[in-house]
Amino acid sequence: MRSEGEGGPRFGYALVLEYEGTRYAGFQVQPHLPTIQGEVEKALQSLTGERVRVTGASRTDAGVHARGQVVSFSTTRELEPETLVRGLNYYLPEDIAVQRAFRVEPSFNARRSARSREYRYIILNRPTPSPLWRNWAYQFQRSLNAEAMDEACQALIGEHDFAPFTGSSEPVNTVRNVYRAGVQRRGELILFDIEANAFLPQQIRATAGALVNVGRDKITASAFRELAQRKERGLARPVLPPQGLYLMKVNYDNLETGCDSE
Repeated sequence: MRSEGEGGPRFGYALVLEYEGTRYAGFQVQPHLPTIQGEVEKALQSLTGERVRVTGASRTDAGVHARGQVVSFSTTRELEPETLVRGLNYYLPEDIAVQRAFRVEPSFNARRSARSREYRYIILNRPTPSPLWRNWAYQFQRSLNAEAMDEACQALIGEHDFAPFTGSSEPVNTVRNVYRAGVQRRGELILFDIEANAFLPQQIRATAGALVNVGRDKITASAFRELAQRKERGLARPVLPPQGLYLMKVNYDNLETGCDSE
């Protein structure tokens, strides 16, 4: 899809990215630091010969991973989606990969057009640590009650003020709409899944930390619900580390990214 403008027609594209965030300072470009956005833009310049700025659906923090991050951009180059996938994966480092590419209107914005985002926080819950999981999960050695954690997180569903789950002064508006939330155990793994229209800085990691306190019987599910209803910033503690957090999928009204959040 294209639009006419200065310098000729422009063609719009969206990409679905998968990445391991361990060695990056987050998604968003930062001076003198490796970022996901920076690597994607370098690959696009190598492929198209143009300096292209991409917009991400979610600005994942340092160390956070993604299975279904979506980015959008426009360029004067008309490329087949398959060519974009092959070409960008040739130039990208091995811890970032394009899974799919789509033609979209040049006005499409991966961030503003998103209907919801789905995240997963992974906890490895077993008595001994795992070197293999050290970059991919939060490891907690005491047994956790996943059923109590699941019961507690039902209080998150709906439109609420989530100020207790962020310590950041930005944004001013801390109201978000959570469409679903749940905790389940799969063997040694405890999975906390949540979908919302948008999230506050560190909201999911602070929520996961408070749920761990429920799972270890440090607080009750009722106390968690009371905490969630208060409007004071930063009440939920601890904020769990980033390596357990994954952006699983971004949902749109007119774009099916093809990502399976399971």
